[in-house]
Amino acid sequence: MGSFEVTGGKKLKGEITPQGAKNEALQVISAVLLTGEKVVIHNIPDIIDVNLQIELLQELGVTVEKIDSHTWAFKADNVDANYLSSPSFQKKTGRLRGSVMLAGPMLARFKTAYIPKPGGDKIGRRRLDTHIIGFKKLGAEFDFFTDESFFHLHTSQLKGAYLLLEEPSVTGTANLVMAAVLAEGITTIYNAACEPYIQQLCNMLNQMGAKISGIGSNLITIEGVDELHGTNHTILPDMIEVGSFIGLAAMTQSDLVIKNAGVAHLGVIPERFQQLGIKLNFSGDDIHIPEQELYEIETFLDSSMLTIYDHPWPGLTPDLLSIILVVATQAKGSVLVHQKMFESRLFFVDKVIEMGAHIVLCDPHRAVVVGLARKFPLRGITMNSPDIRAGVALLIAALSAEGKSTIQNIEQIDRGYQNIDERLRALGAEIKRMS
Repeated sequence: MGSFEVTGGKKLKGEITPQGAKNEALQVISAVLLTGEKVVIHNIPDIIDVNLQIELLQELGVTVEKIDSHTWAFKADNVDANYLSSPSFQKKTGRLRGSVMLAGPMLARFKTAYIPKPGGDKIGRRRLDTHIIGFKKLGAEFDFFTDESFFHLHTSQLKGAYLLLEEPSVTGTANLVMAAVLAEGITTIYNAACEPYIQQLCNMLNQMGAKISGIGSNLITIEGVDELHGTNHTILPDMIEVGSFIGLAAMTQSDLVIKNAGVAHLGVIPERFQQLGIKLNFSGDDIHIPEQELYEIETFLDSSMLTIYDHPWPGLTPDLLSIILVVATQAKGSVLVHQKMFESRLFFVDKVIEMGAHIVLCDPHRAVVVGLARKFPLRGITMNSPDIRAGVALLIAALSAEGKSTIQNIEQIDRGYQNIDERLRALGAEIKRMS
């Protein structure tokens, strides 16, 4: 198990380019199972979760070719559906939440799928109800194997249906869209997630011959087709990395430029950091964060405390609340951070408090951050990375802190951020990867 040794308190400078979006990559890589023709995907991030998904496809029988460091070609013309019931598949999928998205395309094209107990971050309850209920309405039947915690889904033919989702689940929407594109008839998905990742997936499927309308809204209509074809697709820049780098610049009083940030697809992310008092300059698709000695948190028009909370798109992604909480510790003013979707995502706060931050953890979902206005810098400690986003939030805190910090369990960070230590060193950070 590896760790990062970080010496903080250093200002960074330079340019950094965000990787391809992890969440989009897991979806569009799964979609290659919908056709036997060649699919080429560009800007794939070189991270653990995505590489595991590619390994799963290879073991399923998909021909995989690495064209360059971030471009892969896939051809699913010899898929072995029986592999899904193997112990090897069960073991691998236990490490990866994204493996659940293989179910939609497998069920659509091969009439059978297995959904394992979800792997990935330990951030609270992450239900499969949206997926299972949706598949059932499309005509699938399922059996649940208690000992292995596996759902086996099967169908003679999926048929279009009206689906009103209980929650706008991103992975649930992606799975049901991929299942519906080869179903007989018309499928309508209401209360669908409409994140840029879903929009990208739908656009890619349309390029392959699908008939999807309502892209970008919460009402998606899919007219089933007999087959899909090959295509070329480019993944968007990762909005979570963009937000992480904005927070990094502010906390370390650095002058940074985020190149090719995908500004048009960031939604409210820039605005939320601006509410913390962080200055952002936009030039084309680049974001310049100038060095700031102090940033001051805004208040509401009635002078009440600012509240920042997660919400389905076009609201703020929950993946950035950990970053925002840490960044607020050195701002001037106070903010209530409300994590609505996951009940365990604020459990890293005790480490930030140990570093010297003034935070009141009200309950598993809410924390009040009292900004120290840099009067009392954070101090380095030894800590553990509980999940991807909390791990990077702690890394940002360590880079701004006085003294040396050690962050353990960095495999969690590596699951979502490619070569993060090398990229930070290029900006002037003092960070070492330890075995």
